[in-house]
Amino acid sequence: MKGFYREETRFALCGLNCALCVMRLGGHCPGCGGGPGNQSCAIARCSLEHGDVPFCWECPEYPCSRYNGFDVYDSFVPHRNREQDVARAQELGLESYLQELEEKCSILDKLLVHWNDGRRKTFFDTAVYLLPLEELRSALDALEGQPQLVEQPVKERALAAVALFQEVARRQGVSLKLNKKSKKE
Repeated sequence: MKGFYREETRFALCGLNCALCVMRLGGHCPGCGGGPGNQSCAIARCSLEHGDVPFCWECPEYPCSRYNGFDVYDSFVPHRNREQDVARAQELGLESYLQELEEKCSILDKLLVHWNDGRRKTFFDTAVYLLPLEELRSALDALEGQPQLVEQPVKERALAAVALFQEVARRQGVSLKLNKKSKKE
């Protein structure tokens, strides 16, 4: 959006983790920080109208009507953890939360480099976005702790990684499918 720039582009105004977004990873969007490729955003316009607040939760009107139904459907990234992520950032402090987010980004990078067969980017992105950091660490350790698996062709490694993350998600009660709005709605 023209005239809209933010210093922190890893964590969106609204609480989405831009650093883990497949659009940002693909170089198609810089996050809600402005600049080339930034998409028009009603929440960014609202921020400008309310004195350029850095995060919506810092606005006295938060949560406002813009958030009605916001978390029901997913876009490129899951929205269902947004409120939890905002609460976590408030609880830990932004810098500590961003350190956790950077660790998740590092895990996602490893998955995409070593365990992706070219067809799992969205799956791994969703898993890293939705699963707790401790579970992600354990799952990656389990994968890397199997030397026989590391030496397999990438397709077999990818299938093993997907099965492991699906099992972790099942134990956590988390669906790794994006909740898309049906075309009929």
